[in-house]
Amino acid sequence: MTPAPPRTGRGRLLLVLALATLVTVFTATVPLLRDWFDLRVYYGSIDSWVHHGGRIYDYRVPGTPYGFTYPPFAAVVMLPMALLDLHTAIAAALLLNLAALALVLRLLAGPAWRRHGWYGWALAACALALFEPLRDTLSFGQVNLLLLALVLTDATLLATGRTRWAGIGIGLAAAIKLTPALFIGLLLVARRWRAAVLATVVALGATALAASADPDASRFYWTEALWDTNRVGRLGYVSNQSVQGILARLGEPDRAVWAAAVLLLLGVWALRARRAVAAGDWAAAFALTGLAACLVSPITWVHHLVWLLPSFAVLIRTGHPRIAGASYAVLCTSVVWLWFDDASGVDGFLGSNTYAWITLGLLLWLPVGQQPPDRRTGSRSTSTTTAAPSPAAPAISPASVQPESASSGTAAATAGGVFAAGGAAALDASSEPTGSTPLPALNPQSSSERASSYTAEPPPS
Repeated sequence: MTPAPPRTGRGRLLLVLALATLVTVFTATVPLLRDWFDLRVYYGSIDSWVHHGGRIYDYRVPGTPYGFTYPPFAAVVMLPMALLDLHTAIAAALLLNLAALALVLRLLAGPAWRRHGWYGWALAACALALFEPLRDTLSFGQVNLLLLALVLTDATLLATGRTRWAGIGIGLAAAIKLTPALFIGLLLVARRWRAAVLATVVALGATALAASADPDASRFYWTEALWDTNRVGRLGYVSNQSVQGILARLGEPDRAVWAAAVLLLLGVWALRARRAVAAGDWAAAFALTGLAACLVSPITWVHHLVWLLPSFAVLIRTGHPRIAGASYAVLCTSVVWLWFDDASGVDGFLGSNTYAWITLGLLLWLPVGQQPPDRRTGSRSTSTTTAAPSPAAPAISPASVQPESASSGTAAATAGGVFAAGGAAALDASSEPTGSTPLPALNPQSSSERASSYTAEPPPS
């Protein structure tokens, strides 16, 4: 029998303190931290470029063959690091990541975020501290959370009808790192031409700005570095949880096989994303795009899987918290590292690709166009009599409804978050005029580690 959660303020405080202590002990005793390895790459490259006349892509972290791998615009964005020492840069990166995480959670929770109170968010913080992709993003000093925040900002703008600036976040994210460019594809699939054009113009403009700042670096990146995956790491390394990683661990070097698999996955993504947009479900559309991007990218390190967070929010919103919790829990276990040395055999094929299987399963099965359980039942119970809006739950105003094309549904987007319970579900004309549904807390477990996003072997201590 499951013990009842504490109901008093003191009991809740004791529970949070106990969980925080367990999380702290866990992270202090298990070798989880990555010693800001990726941030050291960024910092060293910028320092060499600005202060020593070096070239961005020539720098290597001492003792390793790994250097800067992002587009030149990423280096331009990171130029302020040239004014800081390394320790200050680490502190600044940590604060930026935490701020981006707060924004991501706010956008995922939507208007319901206030309902959780300090207790709900404290439990969520303990849960998030164990999520391996997030833990790696913070301890590597990575940029994933910042990119996710940019993209989700555009998702919220589109869902709430404030489309004038939609596309800027996606364009900037694509200029910093190529993988988010698939979200421009989503805008095209959704026939949001203005947002797609704006995102493309922003991405190209940022790229041109970087080219004017360092023409040689831009020429080298787009003609050589971009096509050299060895600069990033070994494709078969267990941290690579993409389709390319699966094939590489199978010993399948044929690029044609990978290309065929990518085209198939993109076809599935396009069909499901288009269905989501037609239903007014921008939350599912953006979540599916993040999943597809992780699968089709040649290299998807474990820390890139923070792009799965929106899909968990969709599962919770549509009444599947147990599936969300189970998937989240597996991504806290670091189970793939059990096959770090040998990924052969059936167990290696299944186990070393566990995170990729979860991503693929979510791409194929993630609910699309579903209303939250209470809104579905509410619309039936009020089919003949429409309840008057209560003062505590005001009706959604017509101004917040985003019209779609002739084949699309009506998006009921509350101002504040596309992933909120009612934020992107199609409303029945007779549905109950309530606010949004509370977002259940995430349900994770534990974790462990092993290597760097850049390395085919663990970085030197």
